Amino acid sequence: MPRLIADASALVSLGIVADDDLDPLALCFSQYEVVVPTTVINELREIAFYDDVHGHAASAVLDRVDTFATQSVDLDAEFPLDDGENAAVTLANELEAALFLCDEFNQLGLIHASLADTRLVTTPTLLSVLVRTEHLSAAEARLLLDAISDARSWGANSYVQRASSLLEEP
Repeated sequence: MPRLIADASALVSLGIVADDDLDPLALCFSQYEVVVPTTVINELREIAFYDDVHGHAASAVLDRVDTFATQSVDLDAEFPLDDGENAAVTLANELEAALFLCDEFNQLGLIHASLADTRLVTTPTLLSVLVRTEHLSAAEARLLLDAISDARSWGANSYVQRASSLLEEP
């Protein structure tokens, strides 16, 4: 099973839509060996204090902490992003993870350049992979992406718009 390191931003995105029929968080945990830095767990705990969609999503992730591994890492003092991204990039490089899941769209170039041999994926990309591997239909992935986009205010994001257009039925 490929190893996937996840950042708080993407875990919150996946936790936004979770019901018995469509649960992207469960799909991610079933398809990948997910490892989360303890710094990210701390970020999720902070987010979970909010009584909003993001807080509820962070709580949904924390409720499943037994389905993924956590690991501490030493932070890179020179890394110019927050401690969560710092820890996740460091862990991805240390573990030579196959994938790094992150939704920090404004910093994707920097994050990509900081990864040694790990492929950077975002929630929209992960949803398209789940379509290609037949774990989701294109319609289900579009439904999930629309719900996540609404909650995360991604409507005007050109990256997300492009990813959504790729999920169109032929």
